[in-house]
Amino acid sequence: MSLASHLDELQRKHGDIEREIDDAMNHPSVDDLEIVNLKRRKLAIKDEIEKLKAKPTAH
Repeated sequence: MSLASHLDELQRKHGDIEREIDDAMNHPSVDDLEIVNLKRRKLAIKDEIEKLKAKPTAH
């Protein structure tokens, strides 16, 4: 998988989790722990995206 396609996939997952968090926060029956776990997953993906963007490309 190329770097660009990997970044695209991570950004898609990041957006998907963002929507899951929004949906969960709009439903009072959702456990707070589930929301915390979603936020952790979102942050981990964001960190990976930033790490890949900062990685120098081979010439």
